[in-house]
Amino acid sequence: MNTLIDWLVGWPERTARHFTSLAPLFARVVCGWAFLWSGWGKLNNLPAITENFISWGIPFPQVLTPFVSGVEFVGGIFLLLGLFTRISAGALGVTMIVAIKSAKWDQVDSLETLLGFDETEYLALFFWLAVAGAGKLSIDHWLRRYTKS
Repeated sequence: MNTLIDWLVGWPERTARHFTSLAPLFARVVCGWAFLWSGWGKLNNLPAITENFISWGIPFPQVLTPFVSGVEFVGGIFLLLGLFTRISAGALGVTMIVAIKSAKWDQVDSLETLLGFDETEYLALFFWLAVAGAGKLSIDHWLRRYTKS
């Protein structure tokens, strides 16, 4: 029994330890790239995005549209760099919660539907990055090492 548990639990755990730096890097690059370009697209099309915000009932759309677009753009850049990752992931996570509530909530008819939204998947990754941090392959890691010396 111990051999089976070691084979099913222990061996994958020991193998995964070799990739601990790559997991947050991969999550940061995928999310950072997506949100860099999403924010850039919104910043370059503010009137149409503002109209979307109005139709979704988001308050203060003339203020929040450029703000959210900037959060996506700058947050995406920061995730790519691994700079202020927990703050960026937290801010982007909040935008996903608002996006789900304002633009998708009327489509929710089950837990399966809610969990199937891209926004929910990004929210899960942002939550993980906010808790786990940027990892060793990041500016955050370098800054922590530099300031401890």
